[in-house]
Amino acid sequence: MSRAKRKSRAAEPVEIDDVVLHDEERSEADYPRRRTHIEKPAAPAVGYRATKRSSKGGKQLRRAAKTARVKAEVSDTADSVGRAVGTGLKYTGMGIGAIVVLALVFVLVATGINQAARFLAKRDAAKENSPAAVKERAKDNLLIIGTDGTNGADFLAIRLDEKNSQVFGVAVPDGAFMEVPGQGFERIGDSYKAGPEVSMAAISNYLTVPFERYIVVSKQAYQDALKNQSLKGLMATVTATDLPAADVERITTFMEGVKTEQVALVPLPVKPINLGQQTYFEPQRDQVADLLLLWWGVKLGSDEGVVRAIVYNGAGRPGIAGEAAQELIKAGIRVVDTKNADRFDYKETLIVVQDGELEAGATIREVLGVGKIVDQPSEQDVADIIVIIGQDWKSPKG
Repeated sequence: MSRAKRKSRAAEPVEIDDVVLHDEERSEADYPRRRTHIEKPAAPAVGYRATKRSSKGGKQLRRAAKTARVKAEVSDTADSVGRAVGTGLKYTGMGIGAIVVLALVFVLVATGINQAARFLAKRDAAKENSPAAVKERAKDNLLIIGTDGTNGADFLAIRLDEKNSQVFGVAVPDGAFMEVPGQGFERIGDSYKAGPEVSMAAISNYLTVPFERYIVVSKQAYQDALKNQSLKGLMATVTATDLPAADVERITTFMEGVKTEQVALVPLPVKPINLGQQTYFEPQRDQVADLLLLWWGVKLGSDEGVVRAIVYNGAGRPGIAGEAAQELIKAGIRVVDTKNADRFDYKETLIVVQDGELEAGATIREVLGVGKIVDQPSEQDVADIIVIIGQDWKSPKG
C-alpha cells in the first residue's frame, strides 16, 4: 500500500463506542499493541480460608488418588497371585497325577513280579514233590523199627548221608499219637500191627519225609543204638527188611564205617498226656523243625507244593482207604485223614479237587490208576483234594 493512500485513510474518522476521534486527538495509548503473550488467568484469592479450602481439597484428592492407586496395586497383586496359584495348582496337579501313575505302574509291576515269583516257586515246589522226585529223595532214608513182637514198636527215622559219611535220625516213641492211614488218629506203635508198610506211611506222612525201606530189629538193639549213638553191628540183628540184597550189603558197609561223632540220633520231643491208665505222647514237631530243615530240607508249616488229601472208603471193603492212603503217601501226597464215606456203593473212584490246580487231581489219578476228577471249589482249608475210593480201585496188595 502506498504512503499517500495510508495517509488518506488515516485522515478518515474512526468510530469507537460512538466516540469519534481524529488523529490529532489520539494518544499513543489509544493504539492497540500486538499481542505478544497469552494472558494468565486471574490468580485465586489468597487468604486463610482460601488456603484451608485448598489444603482440604488437595488432601482429599491426594487421598482419593492414593486409594485408587492402592486398589489398583492390590488388584494387580491379587491377579498375579491368582495366576501364580493357578499355575502352581496346575503343575501340582500334574505332579500328583504323575506320582499316582508311577505308583500304579510300580504296583502293577510289583504285583506281576510277585505273581511270577509265586508261580515259579509253586512250579518248583510241585517238581520237588512230584512222585519221581519223592522217590529219589527216599533212597537216602531208612526206617528202623524196634519191636519184640508184643508191646508195639518204636521207630527211628534216619537219613544215610553216604557222601559226607554222616547219619541223622529222629526217634519216634510208640506212644506218640498221629494219623495212621486206615486207622485214624492212633498210637504210632499200634500201626505196626497192620504191617511195617502202614508204619512207614504214618511216619512219612507225619514228618513229610518219604520212607520206602525199613529194617526190623529187637527193642534191645534199637535202644543200644540210641544210647551209644552208633549203628555199628545193627544190621547183624535185622529180623525183617524189604531192602534188596545189594542194598543190605552196601548199607552194612556204610554203617560200620561211620564214626560215632558223625552220628546224631535225637528223640522226637513229645508232651505226655495221661488218659486213665494209659500215657500217650503228643509230638511237638515244631521243636525239631530246624533239624528237619537241616537234614531233610523240610520246612514245617509250609505246604507250598504239597497236596493234602482226605481219603474215604466208598467201596465198603475194610482197610481199603488206608491202603489207598499208603500209595498216595509214597507219591508225596500228604494224607490228613482216612475214614468211611457216606455210603459204600461208589462204583467209580472220585477225585474231588477243592483247592489248587486240577493237575494235582491228575497226579492222584496217575498214582491210583483210576478215578474221575471233579472240580468242586471249597473254602475249607483242611485238605486240597477229597478222594472217595470206589469199587473200581484195586489194591496192589491184592
